[in-house]
Amino acid sequence: MLKIQAPIAGESRILLHSCCAPCSSAIVECMLENGLRPTVFYYNPNIYPRREYDIRKQEAMRFTASLGLDFVDADYDHPGWLQGVCGLEGEPERGRRCLQCFTLRLAATARYAQEHGFRVFTTTLASSRWKSLDQINEAGRRAAALCPGTLFWEQNWRKGGLQERRGQLLRQYGFYNQQYCGCEFSLRARQEYDKEQGKHLPPPPQP
Repeated sequence: MLKIQAPIAGESRILLHSCCAPCSSAIVECMLENGLRPTVFYYNPNIYPRREYDIRKQEAMRFTASLGLDFVDADYDHPGWLQGVCGLEGEPERGRRCLQCFTLRLAATARYAQEHGFRVFTTTLASSRWKSLDQINEAGRRAAALCPGTLFWEQNWRKGGLQERRGQLLRQYGFYNQQYCGCEFSLRARQEYDKEQGKHLPPPPQP
């Protein structure tokens, strides 16, 4: 397992923004094995539709409860998120809309950290090879700058065998493994890709 240390010496409490259970699993396990105690912060108003959001959240709650960790269920405000990315709807994946989305979600994470005594926060978004690590780190730095006393942990959660362990834990827990990033724009892009490939994106199970 990857050897890690929090960016502030002696700090073991970490606020972990979680995008989903599959992406969180190996990261949480790694933190625990390195003596860190994550609190899972679930704030993903980008996810569409609500049915998809509910099943992803329930999977994250199920995983967190299995380890006896604290879970923070933040508000689902998809209309507010749409307002936050207004004008960027036509951007491609990894474009400006994604950076704005990351910034909105991590800013909410940083505010919670500041209000509840967490000095360090990080995100499971940095585990996905489909997302830009540079964008995620930029969004995290922006969020921390808005909330003095907080620090964004720019950890690359893709290395050290964590990708492989993610796959093992996905099968072990039987997680629902989503097929697109979350928002209606990424869903549309996935549906167009599948149509070109002659495939059909299955609906999520009932929450």
